[in-house]
Amino acid sequence: MQKKRQTNAARSEAMRARLLAAARKLFADQGFAETGTPQIVKEADVTRGALYHHFADKTALFRTVVEAEAQNVSQEIQAAAGSSSTDLDDGACAYFKAMSVPGRVRILLRDGPAVLGHTEMNRIDAGAGGSTLLAALEIWRPDLAEPVRQRLAALLSAAFDRAALAIAEGDDVAPWLDAISVLSEGTIEPR
Repeated sequence: MQKKRQTNAARSEAMRARLLAAARKLFADQGFAETGTPQIVKEADVTRGALYHHFADKTALFRTVVEAEAQNVSQEIQAAAGSSSTDLDDGACAYFKAMSVPGRVRILLRDGPAVLGHTEMNRIDAGAGGSTLLAALEIWRPDLAEPVRQRLAALLSAAFDRAALAIAEGDDVAPWLDAISVLSEGTIEPR
């Protein structure tokens, strides 16, 4: 029996997946600044030409890794907290668990803003977890005007990120969850 040959599209997609996996590993372990494209192509076992066929440069590759990580976080939160959850505490637990994956804090909260800038990170977040938080606020606080809800979502997102950074540096999760509960009682529950 003859082996089935891969199509060019399948080979190209497999090569792109190897590049993304290698880049994610290196960015998580070493950070963006310390990771060079020669390391990435060696880790992925592809040529430099293959890297530049799929990505304009290292920053474009990093942006794709960040987008994938943000989507993974969003999916993990939705799976853990449930799409119909009306409890900010459930979302916080799910977020902290999702952010505990090795390398995520470095990629999304340290290097992401430093390399891509806050505007681009906000755009990426809006397409991932940020939209989930905003949708929840529409349920929790329909009394608020849309611009206020958007700013509240941004503030809550910043609080979650600050907590995730502290937890990654060794802080205990429990006091952060307690703080989220207090925050929830004071801002999320309608008066």
